Amino acid sequence: MEGIGKLLIGGAVVLLVLGGIFLLLGRFGFDRLPGDLVLRRGNLTVYAPIGFMILVSIVLTVILNLFLRR
Repeated sequence: MEGIGKLLIGGAVVLLVLGGIFLLLGRFGFDRLPGDLVLRRGNLTVYAPIGFMILVSIVLTVILNLFLRR
């Protein structure tokens, strides 16, 4: 049980940090990048952050290649 507790606390800390990062990115204007799709039809709004996903993918690829290169 102790291992599961530590895993849950670690996951909560990771989610807290990611939430803070996303809040900061929103304040700096990264919430609407070119390439993001927004479809509005009546009461329905569909938001697909394709530009943001590409940016996150590139940044994570560079970071992981720097730290995990053998």
